[in-house]
Amino acid sequence: MSHLIRLANAEDYPRIMEIWESAVQATHDFLTEEDFNYFKEIIPRDYLPNLDVYVITENHDAKGFAAVEEDNLEMLFIHNDDRGKGYGKGLYEFMKEKTGLTRVDVNEQNFQAIRFYEKMGFKQIGRSEKDSSGKDYPLIHMSL
Repeated sequence: MSHLIRLANAEDYPRIMEIWESAVQATHDFLTEEDFNYFKEIIPRDYLPNLDVYVITENHDAKGFAAVEEDNLEMLFIHNDDRGKGYGKGLYEFMKEKTGLTRVDVNEQNFQAIRFYEKMGFKQIGRSEKDSSGKDYPLIHMSL
């Protein structure tokens, strides 16, 4: 696969949010519409500008994105149309090599993500009742 991974810039944000929406609608069916809209608003405003976000592209078309803060994988999303094609694994491996990440928090109800990270070698080390925004979505804390 001839994909390219590069640092995202503000011009990428609309596509990043399209990818996020597509991935979340496919995997986060537990999110209320209100919370979906809340995240849709705060991610481009509060998160993307403050993180080094990387996009994985093929033929200049972004297929997914990821960001790491300290040693924690903050986000990794692949467009639903492009899942199962190796983009997630490629992006994860790139981020791991680049940042030395060792941890990830996953929504407890997102079984596909938990399985993906287990395949990448993560083990569950803890759980919290609420997510980082204080909402009632339990998180599974995983570590390599």
